[in-house]
Amino acid sequence: MGALLGYFGRSFTKYFAEISTSLFVSASAVLSVLVFWNGIQNDIYGNYIIFEWISSGNFKANWSINIDPLSSVMLVVVTFVSALVHIYSIGYMSHDPHKPRFMSYLSLFTFSMLALVVSDNFLQLFFGWEGVGLCSYLLIGFWYKKETANNAAIKAFIVNRIGDFGLAIGIFLIFFFFGTINFEEAFQATSQFAEKKINFLGFEINLVTLICVFLFIGAMGKSAQFLLHTWLPDAMEGPTPVSALIHAATMVTAGVFLVVRCSPIFEYSQVALNLVTVVGMITAIFAASVAIVQNDIKKIVAYSTCSQLGYMFFAAGVGAYHVAMFHLFTHAFFKALLFLGAGSVIHAFKDEQDIRYMGGVRKKLPYTYIFMLLGTLALTGFPFLSGFYSKDAIIEFAYLRNSTLGNYAATIGILTAFLTSIYSWRLFFKTFHGTYNNKKILITDTHESPLVMLLPLVFLSVGAIFSGYVFKDTFIGHLNNEFWQSSILFLNEIKHDAIPFWFLLITPVLVLLSIPISFYLYISNPKILEDFKNTNAPLYNFLLNKWYIDEFYENAFVNPAKKIGSFFWKKGDIGIIDKFGPDGISKLIKVISNKAGRLQTGFIYDYAFVMLLGLSILLTYLILN
Repeated sequence: MGALLGYFGRSFTKYFAEISTSLFVSASAVLSVLVFWNGIQNDIYGNYIIFEWISSGNFKANWSINIDPLSSVMLVVVTFVSALVHIYSIGYMSHDPHKPRFMSYLSLFTFSMLALVVSDNFLQLFFGWEGVGLCSYLLIGFWYKKETANNAAIKAFIVNRIGDFGLAIGIFLIFFFFGTINFEEAFQATSQFAEKKINFLGFEINLVTLICVFLFIGAMGKSAQFLLHTWLPDAMEGPTPVSALIHAATMVTAGVFLVVRCSPIFEYSQVALNLVTVVGMITAIFAASVAIVQNDIKKIVAYSTCSQLGYMFFAAGVGAYHVAMFHLFTHAFFKALLFLGAGSVIHAFKDEQDIRYMGGVRKKLPYTYIFMLLGTLALTGFPFLSGFYSKDAIIEFAYLRNSTLGNYAATIGILTAFLTSIYSWRLFFKTFHGTYNNKKILITDTHESPLVMLLPLVFLSVGAIFSGYVFKDTFIGHLNNEFWQSSILFLNEIKHDAIPFWFLLITPVLVLLSIPISFYLYISNPKILEDFKNTNAPLYNFLLNKWYIDEFYENAFVNPAKKIGSFFWKKGDIGIIDKFGPDGISKLIKVISNKAGRLQTGFIYDYAFVMLLGLSILLTYLILN
């Protein structure tokens, strides 16, 4: 359907592409909710093989729809958010001349993501994995006439190729040693290879650890973890609905899904789990520290996504896979709400994205104000909203792991939660409160978004408020093993009990304190921060420039690659291949042609002389032979 709309959407009625894609995806969302509910209530799961996809010797891969608790949760997240984004896009993209192409890309992305989450083998997962990567490239660079959009799309594509290379190696190792790429068969075989060591690049390395490390590299690229995160903020060059669908709720969570899906492998490698924990911790604190000084409204939310993904990974790293999935589930609602709310703000300010040029529009955008408030409260973990249950549970489970790394993770989690509250309220207060700071647009020209854009925010708000409370017992309560069944392996399950009361209070207290602190620093008395920024310019620039990671990559990899490429291009391609190849041959032919052309004088005696000369040569040859 997506390809059909992309090619023929203009041939039908004006809103055919928008309405048809929205209806189809909405229908899939309703069906996904039914599948999820049937699983919870009636324990109805199964692996439905559609057809045998590839069969070559021992290599077999089916195209299947594998419904288990893990995939049913992802189905709800993907289809529900995708349906709302499709509907939202009808209003947001109303003035874009290429709406059919945009809607076709969104639908193709949804298909690829669904193929990924319902796979029963690594090849189908990899197909969906590459499909969402392709759609990400197409959607980030949707406005292809913008150079920044093209650069961001290429950057996302290249960085993800690094991660995908790691994932591919992990899959190759699984097939080479386990003899299968089917999830169930590979997971059953893992325990037999738990102690096996292989020689890799001259080092003796545990096979399961090596497989897990490469699988995690794939997850790092797709989920924008530290060192492979640089593509995510730049991806905000795409339309805002893209940010909400791909870079908040679905594609970026594919890495978390991969680690959780492969828990039967990761559980046999403590080294790999420790790596996941450390990378998750670093990502969480890194992204939060950078978000606190950014000024682009979408980039702040993007770094927030990066930080929250760090939470999910270190939850998986300490063995709390179900808690990681719980936070993935709740995060999809309030982060999509924040992105679409930010899109509503940008729409009101006629594409302005800098929060320094906003402010004072609380009464002009009353509905957007309420939705952004709810999203901010949920993200910061305000008591009894969805983020409160899932994010605090991650910190609690890290603490209950009762290990050195677990304690570090819990500490980083608390500090990150405080920073999250600070930058979230900074965004909210500077956008809606204080004085109006935009000199290009009159405040009277700002306006609330149309109903078609506000309606999806209503549904997301319901999820942001209630999803944590309603599903906490199902996902992480005393019934969690009963719900997750065999889709997650817990070799060392953490009991969610015996938590000190003082520990339970730390995060909520910091979250509540951050509200008046943020209002005072950013609205009531901003001079304090201005003075601090001026007296601590190196620190401010360090954070503003995102720890100089992009600059490091530019100098360490990009510029040397350009110099090497330039050398081979000028010396090799132009200096040798072109010089002695097509250019050299054409030059030689030209010289010969010019010489031969001189014989064509047009005088009959010259032609007679040449004929006699030729005849003389011929006779001489005949006589001598």
